[in-house]
Amino acid sequence: MRQRHVIIVGAGIGGLMAALMLAGRGLRATVLERAATPGGKMRQMFDDAAAIDAGPTVFTLKKIFQEAFASIDLDFDACAPSTRANVLARHAWDGAQRFDLFADIDRSTEAVGEFAGAAEAEGFARFCADSQRVWRSLERSFVRAPAPSFLGMLKGAGLRGLPDLLAVSPFQTLWSQLDTYFKDPRLRQLFGRYSTYCGSSPYLAPATLMLVAHVEQDGVWMIEGGMHRLAQVIAEQACSKGAEFRYGAQVEGISRVHGQSVVTLAGGETIEADAIIFNGDSSALAQGLLGPAVKAGTPSVSQNQRSLSAITWTLSTQTKGFPLVRHNVFFSSNYKAEFDAIANGRMVDDPTVYVCAQDRGDEYVARDAPERLLALINAPAIGDARELNSEEIAACTTKAMARLAQCGLHMKQAPSPPQTTNPNGFNKLFPGTGGALYGRASHGWRASFQRPGVRTKMPGLYLAGGSVHPGPGVPMAALSGWAAANCAIADLTSR
Repeated sequence: MRQRHVIIVGAGIGGLMAALMLAGRGLRATVLERAATPGGKMRQMFDDAAAIDAGPTVFTLKKIFQEAFASIDLDFDACAPSTRANVLARHAWDGAQRFDLFADIDRSTEAVGEFAGAAEAEGFARFCADSQRVWRSLERSFVRAPAPSFLGMLKGAGLRGLPDLLAVSPFQTLWSQLDTYFKDPRLRQLFGRYSTYCGSSPYLAPATLMLVAHVEQDGVWMIEGGMHRLAQVIAEQACSKGAEFRYGAQVEGISRVHGQSVVTLAGGETIEADAIIFNGDSSALAQGLLGPAVKAGTPSVSQNQRSLSAITWTLSTQTKGFPLVRHNVFFSSNYKAEFDAIANGRMVDDPTVYVCAQDRGDEYVARDAPERLLALINAPAIGDARELNSEEIAACTTKAMARLAQCGLHMKQAPSPPQTTNPNGFNKLFPGTGGALYGRASHGWRASFQRPGVRTKMPGLYLAGGSVHPGPGVPMAALSGWAAANCAIADLTSR
């Protein structure tokens, strides 16, 4: 029998997983990536030759990767060694208010009690139990399903799982649900931040996103060599199974001709295949950026439906004052105002700042040498609407640094200025998004069912990545790539 050929457009985590699964099952897989390296949003930037992860920094749900690798006789832990974090994140509101959240629930419950009182500790214990129930209800019935379906979710949850789901008021917002567990505004702010993991506002996102708490407690891992190394590992293993990678390959069109899927590259080269998996933002298809044949049937996302964008800074510098660990969050003084500004397309006056100190682990250790940092604030996805000028970016930098200084973190002036990426830059890196980093925002309980599934209306075309079901984040995008590969295999072998 002729070896089936599948082209994967894009080497983000979804495309990488699809290539690995296809090649591991004996199909011919060709990955076309316009960048020079794999990873997509899981990218690196360099400061004085130091490689700094400039995309996702939190790795969870390792079991998904272990299962995927094992299905094609590979050992994920041997390929990508990692260490489990004991401290999930260190949080600060000013120079005096600090709180560590731990992977161990009992330790975190004790810490909550010391930080905010016994009633809040009891609320945290209920919150953790309910987060686990939500994840248990949705993992098989929704998260691992190849397409979003409300009826399918209800059917999959079954009579036992449905009460667990309904117990947390899934039709309520995350913010309103948090009020049933916590009266301390700092804790509502802390756990409301989980909605930003999928680029959404806690004031509009559904309460089911509290499942992120359980996902983190199930394990946050530090990949040896950083997150970009994970992309390299999957690409290497895909190649070992026979996949081909072509970097610097700009795809300009996707079509279907005489029963064959066709990709057109910049310069006019065309490549035929039995199927195509598109690992880019689905908005690029909906906007016709890859031709009219794939525009029809792809749901479009309006500007006000987009998820968050960001402004990021990568730099190597010495720090003092605040006792940094790997993951650190410095909260704004007015969380509601922060998301109101973004909803109105404005930069934030007093932003919450996330800092990943990539040379650190769970314990603070004083350093007298430069360290690699990624700092990030949320921003509106307006990268295709207007160009942010240098004065606006400088103002955002000043405000972010002021928030860090107010919490006690000070940075020496680095030899070279930090490298900044803003919504305009993200829109150029990921066309069709406006700079949105997570596809459609998860606003309202219906939003999760409005993401496209991995199958499309065009025969032989499948989708993968954070803009499609089951959503954004490294493990979710990986699941979409795995699902796309499985669907392609099933369809090709049924012909």
